[in-house]
Amino acid sequence: MKDIHDILFLDIETVPLYPTFGELTDRFQALWTKKAQFIRGADQQSPEELYERAGIYAEFGKIITIAVGYFVPSKDNTSNFRIKAFANHDEKLLLEEFSSLISNHFNSKKIRLCAHNGKEFDFPYIGRRMLINEVPIPEPLNLSGRKPWEVPHIDTMELWKFGDYKHFTSLDLLAALFHVESSKDDIDGSQVYHVYYHENDLERIAKYCKRDVMVLAQVFMRLNQMPLLAKDEITVL
Repeated sequence: MKDIHDILFLDIETVPLYPTFGELTDRFQALWTKKAQFIRGADQQSPEELYERAGIYAEFGKIITIAVGYFVPSKDNTSNFRIKAFANHDEKLLLEEFSSLISNHFNSKKIRLCAHNGKEFDFPYIGRRMLINEVPIPEPLNLSGRKPWEVPHIDTMELWKFGDYKHFTSLDLLAALFHVESSKDDIDGSQVYHVYYHENDLERIAKYCKRDVMVLAQVFMRLNQMPLLAKDEITVL
């Protein structure tokens, strides 16, 4: 296994661009109406009712939190796992802060990004929102011209699949299998829209996102047949 200190573990939380369907421009209302036709439950719910789910699509949503975790070596050869979150109502500032972390605090040519279902969701979502916000895409997310084996991405769901392309397993289920404490003790992903737009509690969402990164790292350790991190090895900033 390559150096674990070159891995940046991450998780994102997203919401629709606007609180309600009615706040979209006429053009985007029409485009969302077309998109909503392919969403499960479209035959029973209107595009307006389905709009709460718009946050999972980079074309209609935005990132409000990116939590990251990384190992910091110490003098006694132990590793401390640090977790922090970038949370901001201004998505462009959030993405710029995240990009700066990668460019200024890591070797961008060596760093690998790790997320659960990251190849299908987190990584492309961040890249697409960076393009929309005109934020330069850092090297680990810029996949143009790269061969599959050159992509510096680790996906814990892919590690669990063992080549089974049809199999989806949630991070929470893997945590349960590996005896890792759940991150869903307060809220889960389905409640982020409500907490953000109705409770205006971005800090609560950021805390939840950081807990997800902690679980992600623990699951990664078990998937690589390594011992779980002890509480005193984890620092939440």
